[in-house]
Amino acid sequence: MSAESLPRQLPASVPQLKSHVGRRLARWILRICGWKLVGDFPDVSRLVLIAAPHSSWWDGVWGMLVKVALGIDISFMGKRELFVGPLGWLVRTLGGIPVERSSTHGVVEQMSERFVRQPKLWLGIAPEGTRKPVKKWRTGFWHIAHAAKVPILPVYFHYPERTIGIGPLFQPGDDMAADLQHLRDFYAPWRGKNRSVG
Repeated sequence: MSAESLPRQLPASVPQLKSHVGRRLARWILRICGWKLVGDFPDVSRLVLIAAPHSSWWDGVWGMLVKVALGIDISFMGKRELFVGPLGWLVRTLGGIPVERSSTHGVVEQMSERFVRQPKLWLGIAPEGTRKPVKKWRTGFWHIAHAAKVPILPVYFHYPERTIGIGPLFQPGDDMAADLQHLRDFYAPWRGKNRSVG
Protein backbone atom coordinates (compact mmCIF):
# COMPACT_ATOMS: atom_id res chain seq x y z
CA MET A 1 0.00 0.00 0.00
CA SER A 2 1.65 3.18 -1.05
CA ALA A 3 1.30 6.26 1.09
CA GLU A 4 -0.53 7.88 -1.82
CA SER A 5 -3.15 5.11 -1.92
CA LEU A 6 -4.39 5.94 1.58
CA PRO A 7 -6.76 8.89 1.82
CA ARG A 8 -5.40 11.76 3.88
CA GLN A 9 -8.85 12.73 5.08
CA LEU A 10 -11.92 10.61 5.76
CA PRO A 11 -15.46 11.76 4.93
CA ALA A 12 -16.88 13.95 7.70
CA SER A 13 -19.51 11.45 8.89
CA VAL A 14 -17.07 8.55 9.36
CA PRO A 15 -16.24 7.80 13.04
CA GLN A 16 -12.61 8.73 13.64
CA LEU A 17 -10.04 7.84 16.28
CA LYS A 18 -9.08 10.66 18.62
CA SER A 19 -5.42 9.64 18.80
CA HIS A 20 -2.88 9.81 15.97
CA VAL A 21 -0.50 7.48 17.82
CA GLY A 22 0.96 4.86 15.50
CA ARG A 23 -0.55 6.26 12.31
CA ARG A 24 2.74 6.91 10.52
CA LEU A 25 4.14 3.56 11.62
CA ALA A 26 1.03 1.72 10.36
CA ARG A 27 1.24 3.48 7.00
CA TRP A 28 4.93 2.60 6.73
CA ILE A 29 4.31 -1.09 7.51
CA LEU A 30 1.52 -1.32 4.94
CA ARG A 31 3.68 0.38 2.32
CA ILE A 32 6.68 -1.87 2.97
CA CYS A 33 4.48 -4.98 2.83
CA GLY A 34 2.88 -3.90 -0.45
CA TRP A 35 -0.77 -3.64 0.64
CA LYS A 36 -3.17 -1.22 -1.04
CA LEU A 37 -6.69 0.05 -0.41
CA VAL A 38 -9.24 0.07 -3.24
CA GLY A 39 -12.53 1.97 -3.18
CA ASP A 40 -13.88 4.84 -1.14
CA PHE A 41 -15.42 4.97 2.30
CA PRO A 42 -19.01 6.26 2.26
CA ASP A 43 -19.92 9.48 4.06
CA VAL A 44 -22.17 7.62 6.50
CA SER A 45 -22.14 7.85 10.28
CA ARG A 46 -23.63 4.45 11.19
CA LEU A 47 -23.27 1.09 9.46
CA VAL A 48 -22.35 -2.56 9.86
CA LEU A 49 -19.04 -3.36 8.14
CA ILE A 50 -18.50 -6.98 7.13
CA ALA A 51 -15.11 -8.38 6.16
CA ALA A 52 -14.43 -11.59 4.21
CA PRO A 53 -12.92 -13.98 3.28
CA HIS A 54 -11.67 -14.50 6.83
CA SER A 55 -9.19 -17.36 6.48
CA SER A 56 -6.19 -16.28 8.58
CA TRP A 57 -5.32 -14.43 11.76
CA TRP A 58 -3.33 -12.13 9.45
CA ASP A 59 -6.67 -10.61 8.36
CA GLY A 60 -6.96 -9.00 11.77
CA VAL A 61 -3.40 -7.69 11.58
CA TRP A 62 -3.85 -6.03 8.18
CA GLY A 63 -7.32 -4.78 9.10
CA MET A 64 -6.06 -3.21 12.34
CA LEU A 65 -3.12 -1.60 10.52
CA VAL A 66 -5.48 -0.01 7.98
CA LYS A 67 -7.74 1.16 10.79
CA VAL A 68 -4.83 2.85 12.60
CA ALA A 69 -3.24 4.18 9.39
CA LEU A 70 -6.48 5.89 8.40
CA GLY A 71 -7.58 6.87 11.90
CA ILE A 72 -10.95 5.25 11.34
CA ASP A 73 -12.88 4.11 14.41
CA ILE A 74 -14.33 0.66 13.66
CA SER A 75 -15.79 -1.12 16.68
CA PHE A 76 -16.18 -4.85 17.25
CA MET A 77 -18.07 -7.02 19.71
CA GLY A 78 -16.46 -9.11 22.43
CA LYS A 79 -17.73 -11.17 25.32
CA ARG A 80 -17.94 -9.17 28.53
CA GLU A 81 -15.25 -11.27 30.24
CA LEU A 82 -12.59 -9.84 27.90
CA PHE A 83 -13.12 -6.33 29.30
CA VAL A 84 -11.79 -6.99 32.81
CA GLY A 85 -8.44 -5.67 34.08
CA PRO A 86 -5.53 -4.48 31.91
CA LEU A 87 -6.68 -6.61 28.97
CA GLY A 88 -10.07 -4.91 29.15
CA TRP A 89 -8.45 -1.49 28.72
CA LEU A 90 -6.57 -2.71 25.64
CA VAL A 91 -9.65 -4.32 24.07
CA ARG A 92 -11.69 -1.14 24.60
CA THR A 93 -8.85 0.98 23.18
CA LEU A 94 -8.83 -1.18 20.04
CA GLY A 95 -12.58 -0.62 19.59
CA GLY A 96 -14.12 -3.47 21.57
CA ILE A 97 -17.75 -3.31 22.71
CA PRO A 98 -18.71 -5.67 25.56
CA VAL A 99 -21.82 -7.79 24.98
CA GLU A 100 -23.61 -10.14 27.34
CA ARG A 101 -24.21 -13.30 25.31
CA SER A 102 -26.11 -15.10 28.07
CA SER A 103 -28.52 -12.20 28.57
CA THR A 104 -32.19 -12.64 27.74
CA HIS A 105 -31.77 -9.26 26.10
CA GLY A 106 -29.96 -10.67 23.04
CA VAL A 107 -26.89 -9.40 21.22
CA VAL A 108 -28.98 -8.09 18.29
CA GLU A 109 -31.09 -6.01 20.67
CA GLN A 110 -28.03 -4.79 22.60
CA MET A 111 -26.30 -3.64 19.42
CA SER A 112 -29.38 -2.11 17.76
CA GLU A 113 -29.95 -0.07 20.95
CA ARG A 114 -26.33 1.07 20.83
CA PHE A 115 -26.86 2.27 17.26
CA VAL A 116 -29.81 4.35 18.50
CA ARG A 117 -27.76 5.85 21.36
CA GLN A 118 -24.53 6.46 19.47
CA PRO A 119 -24.61 9.09 16.68
CA LYS A 120 -21.50 7.62 15.00
CA LEU A 121 -20.89 3.88 14.98
CA TRP A 122 -19.23 1.57 12.49
CA LEU A 123 -19.49 -2.01 13.72
CA GLY A 124 -17.11 -4.55 12.13
CA ILE A 125 -18.13 -8.22 11.91
CA ALA A 126 -16.67 -11.27 10.13
CA PRO A 127 -19.81 -13.01 8.82
CA GLU A 128 -18.06 -16.37 8.54
CA GLY A 129 -17.40 -16.25 12.29
CA THR A 130 -14.28 -18.41 12.00
CA ARG A 131 -11.15 -18.83 9.90
CA LYS A 132 -12.27 -22.34 8.86
CA PRO A 133 -14.32 -22.89 5.69
CA VAL A 134 -18.07 -22.61 6.33
CA LYS A 135 -21.02 -23.34 4.07
CA LYS A 136 -23.27 -20.85 5.83
CA TRP A 137 -22.55 -17.43 7.23
CA ARG A 138 -23.67 -16.43 10.69
CA THR A 139 -26.61 -14.11 10.27
CA GLY A 140 -26.14 -11.84 13.30
CA PHE A 141 -24.66 -9.01 11.21
CA TRP A 142 -27.77 -8.95 8.99
CA HIS A 143 -30.15 -9.01 11.96
CA ILE A 144 -28.27 -6.15 13.63
CA ALA A 145 -28.26 -4.00 10.47
CA HIS A 146 -31.92 -4.78 9.77
CA ALA A 147 -33.03 -4.03 13.34
CA ALA A 148 -30.96 -0.84 13.55
CA LYS A 149 -32.02 0.23 10.03
CA VAL A 150 -28.42 0.85 8.97
CA PRO A 151 -26.65 -0.18 5.75
CA ILE A 152 -24.04 -2.92 5.37
CA LEU A 153 -20.59 -2.09 3.97
CA PRO A 154 -18.82 -5.12 2.47
CA VAL A 155 -15.01 -5.04 2.70
CA TYR A 156 -12.87 -7.77 1.17
CA PHE A 157 -9.37 -9.19 1.48
CA HIS A 158 -7.74 -10.23 -1.80
CA TYR A 159 -4.34 -11.68 -0.94
CA PRO A 160 -3.10 -12.43 -4.50
CA GLU A 161 -2.92 -8.67 -5.12
CA ARG A 162 -2.47 -7.64 -1.47
CA THR A 163 -5.64 -5.60 -1.63
CA ILE A 164 -8.23 -4.56 0.90
CA GLY A 165 -11.29 -3.42 -1.05
CA ILE A 166 -14.32 -1.38 -0.11
CA GLY A 167 -17.55 -2.47 -1.77
CA PRO A 168 -20.80 -0.58 -2.37
CA LEU A 169 -23.17 0.13 0.50
CA PHE A 170 -25.96 -2.43 0.75
CA GLN A 171 -29.30 -1.72 2.43
CA PRO A 172 -30.80 -4.91 3.87
CA GLY A 173 -34.39 -5.65 2.87
CA ASP A 174 -36.91 -8.06 4.34
CA ASP A 175 -35.64 -11.19 2.54
CA MET A 176 -32.60 -12.29 4.54
CA ALA A 177 -31.80 -15.27 2.29
CA ALA A 178 -31.76 -13.10 -0.85
CA ASP A 179 -29.62 -10.45 0.88
CA LEU A 180 -27.09 -13.02 2.07
CA GLN A 181 -26.85 -14.53 -1.41
CA HIS A 182 -26.33 -11.08 -2.93
CA LEU A 183 -23.48 -10.38 -0.51
CA ARG A 184 -21.88 -13.79 -0.99
CA ASP A 185 -21.99 -13.24 -4.76
CA PHE A 186 -20.14 -9.95 -4.26
CA TYR A 187 -17.33 -11.81 -2.47
CA ALA A 188 -17.02 -14.59 -5.08
CA PRO A 189 -14.03 -13.08 -6.99
CA TRP A 190 -11.90 -12.41 -3.92
CA ARG A 191 -9.44 -14.81 -2.35
CA GLY A 192 -8.25 -14.70 1.25
CA LYS A 193 -4.88 -15.96 2.45
CA ASN A 194 -6.02 -19.58 2.56
CA ARG A 195 -9.31 -19.72 0.66
CA SER A 196 -12.21 -17.86 -0.96
CA VAL A 197 -15.71 -17.47 0.49
CA GLY A 198 -17.18 -21.00 0.54
